[in-house]
Amino acid sequence: MKEIERKFLVANDAWKNAKCIGQKELMQAYILRGDDRSIRIRIADNSAYLTIKLGKGLTRSEFEYEIPKSEAQDIIHEAGLVCLHKTRYYIQNGPNTWELDVFHGNLEGLLLAELELDDETQIFERPVWLGQEVTHDPNYLNSNLVERVGLS
Repeated sequence: MKEIERKFLVANDAWKNAKCIGQKELMQAYILRGDDRSIRIRIADNSAYLTIKLGKGLTRSEFEYEIPKSEAQDIIHEAGLVCLHKTRYYIQNGPNTWELDVFHGNLEGLLLAELELDDETQIFERPVWLGQEVTHDPNYLNSNLVERVGLS
């Protein structure tokens, strides 16, 4: 499956007054990280997923499989993987649902917003809280942010 996604920094706290239609606590760890691929384990509340992402940039291939939460926890533990911890808010803005991630731990203070699109040229309304686009900046890939989690 193809994933077309734009990613932005969050510029201000105005998102807190936006229409939130849900939230999840996420823990994710990376088994494999490369310039154009990653394999991650994600625990989202009481569910868990193994996800493979291939490619770079705006459009990437994504394959996701639900796995038992206990197996996800075992993989993370046995492989000694470092986890990102974040709260994901689903924010409705016009016809679009934004995923806004508030990071915890060593990434406290980092807020990223993502929007999945139907095609790369799709026009969308920018919420007032949206900041600089970082879609093409590898520093803001979760697979790279995990490096900063283990730092003290």
